[in-house]
Amino acid sequence: MKKLFQNYNFDFTKNEKKLISTFCKQSLRQMEGDNKFYSESKAINSILDKLGQTEGTIKLTKDEKTRLTFQLKQNVEQIKKQMEKSWFIKKWLMKSLYTQYSNLLETHFKN
Repeated sequence: MKKLFQNYNFDFTKNEKKLISTFCKQSLRQMEGDNKFYSESKAINSILDKLGQTEGTIKLTKDEKTRLTFQLKQNVEQIKKQMEKSWFIKKWLMKSLYTQYSNLLETHFKN
């Protein structure tokens, strides 16, 4: 049975905050200037502001959590595809990034 109300409060570690904020900044740079990504960029800006302001628990809205989860899942899939196509050294370098994003998804954003 589905929960009627869901908790969107997250306790991120220092490294997780840094990883998410870097990811958000990168996403904003890619979506910059394109009007069709207005709602995504607005949600990501809001997440970035919340990560920068608060020290403890971060409260996200349902929309912010949904958009962040979707973007992270897409990023993990893309990294995995790149790792499969690449040679040993690039694969070795990308493995830590893949592990960090996968752990973040599993820890905080699994449904």
